[in-house]
Amino acid sequence: MPVFSNSRLSTFEQCKLKYRFRYIDKIIPDIEKTIESHLGNAVHKTLEWLYNNVQKGFVPTIDETVSNYTKNWDDDFEEEIPVVKKNLSVKDYFNKGVEFLINYYLKHKPFNDNTIAVEKEIMFDLDKDGNYKIRGFIDRLVYNLETGEYEVHDYKTSGNLPSQEKFDNDRQLALYSIAIKELFGEDKKVILVWHYLSFNKRIHSQRTDEQLKRLREETIDIIKKIESTKEFPPTKSALCGWCEFKNVCPAWGNKPPEKQMRLDGKYYLGNGKREK
Repeated sequence: MPVFSNSRLSTFEQCKLKYRFRYIDKIIPDIEKTIESHLGNAVHKTLEWLYNNVQKGFVPTIDETVSNYTKNWDDDFEEEIPVVKKNLSVKDYFNKGVEFLINYYLKHKPFNDNTIAVEKEIMFDLDKDGNYKIRGFIDRLVYNLETGEYEVHDYKTSGNLPSQEKFDNDRQLALYSIAIKELFGEDKKVILVWHYLSFNKRIHSQRTDEQLKRLREETIDIIKKIESTKEFPPTKSALCGWCEFKNVCPAWGNKPPEKQMRLDGKYYLGNGKREK
């Protein structure tokens, strides 16, 4: 049985063909990320670095934090990264990250909320027999000494702020909530926290035990649907502009090129461009 993640489930719901390309054919696209995902990765790495230092008893300065972000940006940057929004440049995105981190730093310093883990990997069974597993990574886990509650923190660099209803129905952090209860006790309260850095805003939500029980069942149903699917048609949507497989998608009049196998058993698109 494969181990599923919220990202894997969401990909299937978004576009079945994208799911097939990514998780079944294991095709590695020519460009694996967009400028938005590059920005998000650089910011996440910097906040991970920041809180790792805080846990060691050292609070980096704001200048050191920005310098670390710059290093993360440069280390992973590729000239071929596409910029979908033509009114923005690569520099604009880099500067966004600087602004996000400065605002976050000033708002949360001295970072003394009792963070107990960063980039914490979780894995748990959805069912008693262990047939359906979920794996994920929590950006930051806090144990609130004042309330006795665990807080699952997640950073978002998106320029869109969803409604509270969207947060109250979010699957990803709710699944993480199940994992935390299994780790620390079913009686523990878990607060879900999103940091929308574009808005310098923090949003909260939580789930009842009944909601988490229903979420387990709904997630198993999605996995069963994935496993029984035989046809993987494309789904056109506004998200296609950011899809790494758009240039080989039949919905856009393109034909997937022949796949070539690498030594590690994965495929890449054999179209004359460099192998990843």
